[in-house]
Amino acid sequence: MVEDMKGKIRVFCRIRPVNRTEAAQGGAIVVDKIDEFSVTIETPRGQREFQFDKVFSAEASQEDLFHDTNRLIQSAIDGYNVCIFAYGQTGSGKTFTMVGDKEQKNPGIMPRSFNAIFEIIRENSAKFEFKVSAYMLELYNDRLQDLFVSQAGEAHAQTQSHGQARRVEIKRNRKGVVFAQGAETKEASSAQELYALFQQACANRHISATKMNVESSRSHLIVGIRVESKNLTNGSVSTGKLSLVDLAGSERAAKTGAKDHQLKEANSINKSLSALGDVISALSAELPHVPYRNSKLTQVMQDSLGGNAKTLMIVNISPSEFNLDETLTSLIYATRVKAITNNAQRNVESKEIAQLKEVIMKLRSGQSVEDEDV
Repeated sequence: MVEDMKGKIRVFCRIRPVNRTEAAQGGAIVVDKIDEFSVTIETPRGQREFQFDKVFSAEASQEDLFHDTNRLIQSAIDGYNVCIFAYGQTGSGKTFTMVGDKEQKNPGIMPRSFNAIFEIIRENSAKFEFKVSAYMLELYNDRLQDLFVSQAGEAHAQTQSHGQARRVEIKRNRKGVVFAQGAETKEASSAQELYALFQQACANRHISATKMNVESSRSHLIVGIRVESKNLTNGSVSTGKLSLVDLAGSERAAKTGAKDHQLKEANSINKSLSALGDVISALSAELPHVPYRNSKLTQVMQDSLGGNAKTLMIVNISPSEFNLDETLTSLIYATRVKAITNNAQRNVESKEIAQLKEVIMKLRSGQSVEDEDV
């Protein structure tokens, strides 16, 4: 029932544990979870309180977080556009939340979602026929890259063909659903297959060390999973899309020690996050014009933030005084997101429309069409 409430982008806040650097500095803890929905932060101007749909303390496990996210996976299988994205400064724990740790002893929302998708499919296999496909992209220095194609492999292919690298462009279909034109979409028939594709994508992603983080994500990671389900009783077809986004960290260059190409990366990251902030401000204020076109990031997330999507933002914050300014900024940003209203709708087609589409596909590919197809 909560998932079907009209027009609510849900926002979770996750406080990460104090890290070794912060412990060594001996700074004060300025963030506190008051109850399930409230968090306070001590600022030079006094205490400020923020309310969210759920607040997770530093003690909360990956299982705890996913338990409250799980129902959205069902919505994607039911034919909704669903987006789960993590936001926060560099080193606030976004990649841990979305991907998990390196050894996968504590898998994040992405790998857990893969298991949940195929668990739901298994439970419903007697009534529905399912098809799962995925694309995985990286937005790096304002360029979209297909993570199913390694950059070395792409460069080699370019040299061989003396041509341009394959361009990945963001397009929207007539229903407003975003898709990545030029990116490879791969089918998966099990959680293991989907996870193997995901590992391949992660291996091609840009990361590097900064003063704030040993392995800082230098790009936005966008995983799009399309689930098509055919009702075996009435022939209707629904198509849902689950977008899982691990945003790169917002940061101040002086604090992270970014130089040269890292500084270029940081500027590109901050520019795209600023564009996302402008879109969020326009949506929360219900302005007639929403500036989606200002950044590739906001174009990719257009069907997740505005319109008919079910969206969950997880704002990740540090509890330490050292990160007070960034934490406060993240909490204010997340409060704006909470003010956005959407009208979630399912993408369902009747049996007749599904059949007509099949006929058109056959005609286009030169196959013969039988009487029973029409």
